[in-house]
Amino acid sequence: MSGTGSIAEVGAPSARSRALAVLRVRSRALAAVLLPAAAAVVLVAARMTGRLAGDPWPAVTLAVCAAAVLVLLVGGIFGAVVLRASPAVTPTVPLPEAAAPDLYRLVRDLADRMDVPAPSAIALTPDCDSWLEDRTHAAHRRGAARTSGGIAGPAGPESEPGAAPVLVIGSPFLWWMRVAELRAVLAPVVAGTGPSAHPDIADARGFVRGLDAAVDVGSRPGLGWIAHPARLLLRLCQTDAAEMERGVAAAASDRAQGVDYGLRIVAQEQVGLAYAGWDRLLTRVALPAWRMGRWPAHLDAGVVSALTELSRRDRLAEEFTSRLGERPACDLLEQPGAIDEAASLLAARLFHGGPAEAGPDWSPVDWAAYPEEVVDRKWRTEAARLHAALDALSVPTGLQPPPLPPAGDGFGGPTLERVLGYLTDPAGDGSAGEALAGRLSGDLAREEHAADSRAGSGRPRGADTLPLFPLQPPRSGRDLLADHVTALVCCAAVDSAGAGPGLDWLDGPVLLVGGERRSDLAPRVLSLVEDGDPEPLRDWLAEVGVRPEKPVRLV
Repeated sequence: MSGTGSIAEVGAPSARSRALAVLRVRSRALAAVLLPAAAAVVLVAARMTGRLAGDPWPAVTLAVCAAAVLVLLVGGIFGAVVLRASPAVTPTVPLPEAAAPDLYRLVRDLADRMDVPAPSAIALTPDCDSWLEDRTHAAHRRGAARTSGGIAGPAGPESEPGAAPVLVIGSPFLWWMRVAELRAVLAPVVAGTGPSAHPDIADARGFVRGLDAAVDVGSRPGLGWIAHPARLLLRLCQTDAAEMERGVAAAASDRAQGVDYGLRIVAQEQVGLAYAGWDRLLTRVALPAWRMGRWPAHLDAGVVSALTELSRRDRLAEEFTSRLGERPACDLLEQPGAIDEAASLLAARLFHGGPAEAGPDWSPVDWAAYPEEVVDRKWRTEAARLHAALDALSVPTGLQPPPLPPAGDGFGGPTLERVLGYLTDPAGDGSAGEALAGRLSGDLAREEHAADSRAGSGRPRGADTLPLFPLQPPRSGRDLLADHVTALVCCAAVDSAGAGPGLDWLDGPVLLVGGERRSDLAPRVLSLVEDGDPEPLRDWLAEVGVRPEKPVRLV
């Protein structure tokens, strides 16, 4: 195997030329720092040989020497910051070889087939992407040396100076993809170790990462002056750096052409499907749990269920179900359950800002317990918010909520009948719900802003480029009111009709009546909220056996 990989393939010469352009920016910056010192040396030499005798040369020489010392001092400090500042590293779950020997063998076999250096280590990220990441900086090696035990394991080869990059793999790929598909998808990524090992490209990348780290250092109090030259240098080399990365990617893709190319085309369809399922699972299933202090402990296993359900519903995806009989890539792991749990906790940290470790207010939840511990609690929280909005609302039209039934015979407390009575609008234009919808929108916006602000402040360094969930379009007040009325109806069905909470992998919380999902509730709630007509909902309640006058248990 070649030590650095050939640079003869398509894209590599361009990458090297762009790397040299980046390094020329560094050389010019160094020359600018040394220029005053060179001028001072010339002046001092001229003074000593008597070529510049008399005024004003003594004063000029002194001023230039002072300026040279100042520029060298500032330049030296700036250079030390660029060299020593720790570049941000994407938070990942380290995967030592003992935890995945088969996966390491697969990656090394890929590297051998393409004649490139093998990655120094493997790590997992809770996202649908894969890449190579350089972790040879001294600060990263010190941090890796402190990591031991559990899934993280020892620092391993990623702590060695001059080691190859670390291969970061999206954890959903391991659970959804088959072994052959994963190998095909990873081939162009692993091939990137070849051009990445070229000294000029590695040097240019290190310079750019150092400038990025210097900008981060400059954000600290009293160090703002460091960020200005770092940003200037980044602007000067950003075009060449971007073209260098494109050249590296083109070279890696060209080198991987001979490795499972036909299968890679098919596997790319699975990448898009995995991304869609993963995004939906996080937004509709994981997010409600995160907001109430719980984190699903097996998100990767959940995405398999979500994508299997999507394949079942979508006729275009029926052909994908036949591949489920092949060996899944997670079989390459020794303890997939423990690794899934570690990746799930990291996902909560990255996308919601949760704590780094489980605790009394931040505990895992299994999928079997999710309906009772998350869905039911979510419904009752929304029902309580709806009744609190009714309590706080003053209605200028003269419409007042009916009073609560008197205590006794188990019928004291918040009821569904109270909401039905308030939203019933003989005019049929749904105006009764406008004030309530506005109140709910304000209350919910304040609650979510406070919760997400607290969560976002706990995100680890290196997660700045990842979005906080959810990335959803803003919802109208009527939509929020319909959601809260639906939650109250579900609570009433659970309390008085023997229904139960359930989980749909694609849609999130669902109501189960007699073990079957009821999907006919939404249009009846909309009839009440938008038109003020309660009759369709009352007919549904009578069919299911819900007693709207019976109090609902709230959180």
